[in-house]
Amino acid sequence: MTVRIAHLIEAPGAAQALAQWFANEWAPWYGPDGDGDAAVDLAACADTARLPLCLVALDEDGTVIGTASLRTESVGSELGVGPWLAALLVRRDRRGEGIGGALVNGVVDEARRLGFDAIYSSMASVEETPGGLAWERIGAARSLRGDVSVFRLDLEG
Repeated sequence: MTVRIAHLIEAPGAAQALAQWFANEWAPWYGPDGDGDAAVDLAACADTARLPLCLVALDEDGTVIGTASLRTESVGSELGVGPWLAALLVRRDRRGEGIGGALVNGVVDEARRLGFDAIYSSMASVEETPGGLAWERIGAARSLRGDVSVFRLDLEG
């Protein structure tokens, strides 16, 4: 299995598919009754030199099988920290193949490239932290779907 991690702008047509994924996965925000607009959020990821950034995982045929973003805000931003690993999502039939970890590592690489010394993430359930990295729990926040833990990953260590 070959998976390629690319910027969203390098994957024509991916934004349309992702907008539907977002509406399905995060209906309280991106669904018909939510305040979010997935198409607008994805369109904001058109510049690879600043945030927000969106990465996609593509299979050998160029089909989108996952995504993750690096954003200035996310659930937990009220703690006064950032940037954020957000919108990590892998197609259901491809979960458990290491695609999520590859996306997290891609976001970490992008954060380092842009000069950040840490990134943050909020997660509802923590069986293992994203990418198997040494995330430190720093607090809690409330999302539209319930309580989440907020984590920090030191990029200088």
